[in-house]
Amino acid sequence: MIAFTDAPSPNFDARRGPPDILVLHYTGMETAQEAIARLREPEAKVSAHYVVDEDGSILRLVPEERRAWHAGRGAWQGETDVNAASIGIEIVNPGHEFGYRPFPDAQIAAVIALVADIRTRWMIADGDIIAHSDVAPARKIDPGELFPWKTLAEAGHGLWVEPDPAPGAPLAEGAEGAGVFAFQAGLTRLGYECPPSGQFDSATTTVVSAFQRHWRPDQVDGIADGETRARLIALLRAQA
Repeated sequence: MIAFTDAPSPNFDARRGPPDILVLHYTGMETAQEAIARLREPEAKVSAHYVVDEDGSILRLVPEERRAWHAGRGAWQGETDVNAASIGIEIVNPGHEFGYRPFPDAQIAAVIALVADIRTRWMIADGDIIAHSDVAPARKIDPGELFPWKTLAEAGHGLWVEPDPAPGAPLAEGAEGAGVFAFQAGLTRLGYECPPSGQFDSATTTVVSAFQRHWRPDQVDGIADGETRARLIALLRAQA
């Protein structure tokens, strides 16, 4: 077991079964104290299982066996009650609104240790260690493009690939046809809510941006260029 301090939140209810998804967030508030207070405030009706501060200290707000209220509306792998199926980790960072900054090494080391510890108790596949923005791409962008998903994957938790770019012209909003359909189907297979239509609409752009924020953080523009498409194909192979 890792070391943590209990700071109970009342914002939880019963699970319907064991969790099999792990969702990472950033707190997105000016200070850790403000974020923790909100996550423990009954009127806020929001919580998470854990909070990891910048110095690497960990608070447990809700037992893993309970359903914390962290993900909100969204979906992953067809699961639309993500709270019921997941464990939520809030990572202290002011976020894009209040001065988004890199995550300190001590904090990331603690996140890695916490994820490893959680996975000793629950069956959580690498492909189901995801961002809040993966679950709710139209509403959320956390933990954002500065979160080191590659480092987490190199420690054995999550998926990361760096393939050569795929050939072909970029796909962007307004495109249509079989290539768009196949790309949307791939995003859906990976876990996103992106029903294949063959029309690259604004919703598809939003999902592609979420995908890039996690798996191609140096280019978050919603355009499915050759590298973005290659990363999706390689992730699907790694997930299989």
